[in-house]
Amino acid sequence: MTTTALPHEELAAALRGTLVTPADPGYDEARAVYNAMIDKRPAAIAYCRDAADVVTCVRYGREQGLDLAVRGGGHNAGGLGVADGALVVDLSGLRSTTVDPVNHTVRADAGCTWGDVDHATVAFGMATPSGIVSSTGVAGLTLGGGIGYLARRFGLTVDNLLAADVVLADGSFVHASESSHPDLFWALRGGGGNFGVVTSFTFRCHDIGERGVVIGGPVLYDLADTPDVLRWYRELLPSLPEELNGWFGLLTIPPAPPFPEQLWGRKACGIVWCYTGAHDKADEVLAPVRSFGSPLLVGLHDLPYTALQGAFDALYPKGLQWYWRADVFHEISDAAIDVHLKHGEGLPTMHSSMHLYPIDGAASRVAPDATAFPHRSGGWSGVIVGVDPSPAQAETISRWTREYWEELHPTSAGGAYVNFMMEEGQDRVRASYGANYDRLAAVKRRYDPDNVFHINQNIHPA
Repeated sequence: MTTTALPHEELAAALRGTLVTPADPGYDEARAVYNAMIDKRPAAIAYCRDAADVVTCVRYGREQGLDLAVRGGGHNAGGLGVADGALVVDLSGLRSTTVDPVNHTVRADAGCTWGDVDHATVAFGMATPSGIVSSTGVAGLTLGGGIGYLARRFGLTVDNLLAADVVLADGSFVHASESSHPDLFWALRGGGGNFGVVTSFTFRCHDIGERGVVIGGPVLYDLADTPDVLRWYRELLPSLPEELNGWFGLLTIPPAPPFPEQLWGRKACGIVWCYTGAHDKADEVLAPVRSFGSPLLVGLHDLPYTALQGAFDALYPKGLQWYWRADVFHEISDAAIDVHLKHGEGLPTMHSSMHLYPIDGAASRVAPDATAFPHRSGGWSGVIVGVDPSPAQAETISRWTREYWEELHPTSAGGAYVNFMMEEGQDRVRASYGANYDRLAAVKRRYDPDNVFHINQNIHPA
């Protein structure tokens, strides 16, 4: 009697974690990512329990000639944590955090979300810069740069990265920092998942607000006020204390509390503010923000930083259809403002939006070649997202996003923040890394000469 070996049985036996294949009942759930527009069928999904499992997956994938896709939080815009026929190295089981309140650091495993990290650090009145949605994965956001509420005061996430543990393409394990593999450490700070599988990160933390309580929330205006608000915002922002940050958005007011019922479903523009300074100075700092124009809503409140970080989680759960386009802008020109108003009026669905995130203050004082993230000359990272729960709306939201981006792109600096990009081709990757691309390609040649890690915004080995 002969028995037929199950697919990848050798790998399954070697893992502490679980291996899911197309024959398993949980396969469709296991292959799903945050963006439901992504529909990929990997060969297997390996739920790693520790760094040893990651090493095992990398070595097995190379031996078997399998593509490797690496998935942390699964939030990647282009769904680059999965791929047809690939072995998915899923890190979601690596979720521990360790805070050192004396030295102001936190070590986070690569499967953590920012909600995990904020929960751990804000209890000590501290945070490290991240994004604006707490369900976002730590790994993907960090490796792409990390732009969010704390960028003006404390820089990007990569500016606060102190060290990383990495499984390389040959299956070896290294610790990268300024003093150990400094070329790899430089590349990890913005170069994406091109250089290995990071299994843990160590970040510098900062005291924020009053024991972790900040003042923040949205100030919303009628959509017709967009030109006035944007002109005021572009002039005001550089003059603000760096303890105050705010990103601009075009949006539809959600039909749910805490928004007043009379505003539900109304198209609007607005700025979501975050003040992390001393509260006894807040009235003075926030005075120009509260007093400008004729706002529909001034939603500024004392709240834990964790609450601000998680404010959009319920609005954007896993499983929506997403279509992204992005650029970096040195300025918000009058020509760009006209485009924003035009396409804001055409917002196709309640979840669709456009955001402008400042790259200002501390983030802009870092030299463009100090990390792999090159966009340091001030300005904004912009993203247009068409979003809806229904697959029937996929074409509508994609068309709106593309048309908006094509009209706005001539006003941009040319490249984009890689975390906001879908699969857009090699020219866009080169444009987004600019003068840092050739150095990244040289580091890629040293650490991944065979381009094992290519399911990403790929940098080809030099």
